[in-house]
Amino acid sequence: MNIKATIWIFIIIFCTSPSSLANALDSDFVILLHGLARSKDSMTTMANRLSAENYRVINLEYPSRSKTIEAIANSTLSERIEKCRETGAKTIHFVSHSMGGIIVRYYLKHHEMEDLGKVVMLSPPNKGSEVVDKLGDTFIFEWINGPAGQQLGTKANSLPRQLGEVDFELGVIAGNQSINPVLSLLIPGEDDGKVSVKNTKVAGMADFVVIPATHTFIMNHPQAIEQTISFLKSGQFKQ
Repeated sequence: MNIKATIWIFIIIFCTSPSSLANALDSDFVILLHGLARSKDSMTTMANRLSAENYRVINLEYPSRSKTIEAIANSTLSERIEKCRETGAKTIHFVSHSMGGIIVRYYLKHHEMEDLGKVVMLSPPNKGSEVVDKLGDTFIFEWINGPAGQQLGTKANSLPRQLGEVDFELGVIAGNQSINPVLSLLIPGEDDGKVSVKNTKVAGMADFVVIPATHTFIMNHPQAIEQTISFLKSGQFKQ
């Protein structure tokens, strides 16, 4: 075998090796945002699976019960994005659960992101939740969910309704199973126990899928995880 052929074989092997593929994604970051009254621990399974796909995962902890959505977006999320850039991020994706998606929408409506990749939202209250309409003014709801929770109603003046259509590459995953029949009684149509399927949708989204999952545990559902990976890689869900 001549020297030229040997060099080409070496190049082909190197370029298609697992370590080479991993290096190609070293600058692809994914920021995870948990839901209302949850912690980053709820996103651990998703984080581990995305890490196995060679994304650099940031599982963000944020004060969901003590600050407004605007404050969280402009402080905690904004600071984390800048740290990603400082550590080599070329593309920044987002994967969110529930209210985490509204934080992302608020941030992207008020901040330019040339390095924005794709966004996947799990059970987002994109048009608000009727649960907040009915229970948001009660002491127990406010004590559990804080000021941000009260922003998530379905009325025209609620924060989700004021954000308008999205102008970024978004995939929405909704659940249609409930483990809370009491709250489901407050929600018309199919729901996941907290948000109706129809209210997870938002104008401008690139793709949408419904899976048999509950609001509380959708981020751990195997279908949600595989669909998230599919959208991050291809911009569409598996049909």
